[in-house]
Amino acid sequence: MFGIDAEKLFVLLIIGALVLGPDKLPEYAAKFGRLVRELRRMASGAQEQLREELGPEFDDIDWKRLDPRQYDPRRIIREALLDGPAQPPQTPSTKTRGETAAPFDSEAT
Repeated sequence: MFGIDAEKLFVLLIIGALVLGPDKLPEYAAKFGRLVRELRRMASGAQEQLREELGPEFDDIDWKRLDPRQYDPRRIIREALLDGPAQPPQTPSTKTRGETAAPFDSEAT
């Protein structure tokens, strides 16, 4: 949560309890509880609204397939330029006189 580990969160809670004091602590704890419940309600409402707008296909979406971290830009460009899945380059078995083949680097951009 916000890059804070458990020990730091515990220290912040202790400092908050000391600053607020025993008389205001229950009031602020109740406010925090209402805030968390309201955020959960809003999140579930947004999810329900999204389901209604997208229809029944929403449940069938493979979200892991749509994860942008899995994309390799080089592969996408290569497939777009070749109009299909990338295949390894094929070298000609015979060369005519005077022809030279440039080396192919599959990792080059």
